[in-house]
Amino acid sequence: MTETRYQQALDYLYSFVDYSLKKADVLAAANFDLARMRAFLAALGNPQEQYPTIHVAGTKGKGSISALCASALQAGGRKTGLYTSPHLLDFTERIQVNNLPIHPQDLADLVDEIKPVVASIEALTTFELTTALGFLYFARQKVDAAVIEVGLGGRLDATNVIHPLVSVISSISYDHTAVLGNTLAKIAAEKGGIIKPGVPVVLAPQKTEALEMLAMLAVERHSPLHMVGIDCLYEIGKHSLNEQEVFVWEPGLPKTRLQIPLLGRHQAQNAATAYAALHASHLGLPEKAILEGFASAKWQCRFEIAHPQNPTLVFDSAHNEDSFLRLAETLRDYYPERKVILLFGASEDKHIADMLKAMEGIISRLILARANHPRALGVDALLEAAKQAGLQAVSSAESVPAALNLAISLSEQTGDLILSAGSMFLTAEVKQAWMDRNSPITR
Repeated sequence: MTETRYQQALDYLYSFVDYSLKKADVLAAANFDLARMRAFLAALGNPQEQYPTIHVAGTKGKGSISALCASALQAGGRKTGLYTSPHLLDFTERIQVNNLPIHPQDLADLVDEIKPVVASIEALTTFELTTALGFLYFARQKVDAAVIEVGLGGRLDATNVIHPLVSVISSISYDHTAVLGNTLAKIAAEKGGIIKPGVPVVLAPQKTEALEMLAMLAVERHSPLHMVGIDCLYEIGKHSLNEQEVFVWEPGLPKTRLQIPLLGRHQAQNAATAYAALHASHLGLPEKAILEGFASAKWQCRFEIAHPQNPTLVFDSAHNEDSFLRLAETLRDYYPERKVILLFGASEDKHIADMLKAMEGIISRLILARANHPRALGVDALLEAAKQAGLQAVSSAESVPAALNLAISLSEQTGDLILSAGSMFLTAEVKQAWMDRNSPITR
């Protein structure tokens, strides 16, 4: 019965406009308006005002920063909400309390509860409904604090109705340019839309064009500015395939040693940003809680080593040129002698040839597949992009499970590492296929 009600709840949510499933031209022309979100939440009693929040935007790293902050708060004994998107394997992952996804029955109950209010407000979207459900669930669970990740952009994102203790902006790069703008300054202006008057803002290291815009917005809004790399310094220590060491400190003060299970130099930057954000929030979290929380943080498909050998299998969420450059850097750091069989798919608004060129010299075989998502590019378009990138050893598969099977077969012959990247949706399907392949039922 619960499963049926849960599916009915999802069907109801997806019966509204879901811009995450729309192509870039539709998304660019969309009428985003926070007025209806504010009206919706007011009718629900403004649940988002019942607990303190940390708000996180950015192009890459915002999910990792959110997960690190939430894990630290939980380690400090705070009942902690975490709202993220998109989900990987199940919708309930988007709304979590103390690292536990909302129970399907609780989601179904809340959906039934909000239906009369939804009927009174025109043009609500799937994401707006989901965001409100997250806010409402956190209030009902009486969380002590919540970490809220922006969905897209910032200024007009449905989450941008909260008044957080601190606004956090991770690394900004080119992504969703049809919606956010085709310069880093324009993209930064949209992301910087979460900066609230008088509220501290923590910035991860940024390219000059983005930094100038964000700093200007902070000054205009009299928001105390904390910049990682200037006000909060960090350096990377030792690393293994299980964890890495990061040292953080304020100029003139002793260093704090962090250990995080998230791998890659970019994750060290994310850890420093999360560390600075927790301090800027003034939530009074003990240093011990931050250390424990960071050490136990979990965030799927971020250079996640799903299987260490025979085959070595890594899941990653890289989906633009900048994140592929960081992915290539991480591969060279952790697997310097290994070539890679890359399982690849991408959405239709990506610069695919540039993404693939970032992996030059690393890829031994490219296997293309189309994820089961409306915005996913077909294999023919992917093949053309691979050709533009100058790749010769290219195969395609009729499905994601077939692509994984081909990769495993090739890895058995060559010993090459298998990597899934290019699209969060593709990697989610690869992960599901791997789980299905290794479940007791299918073995």
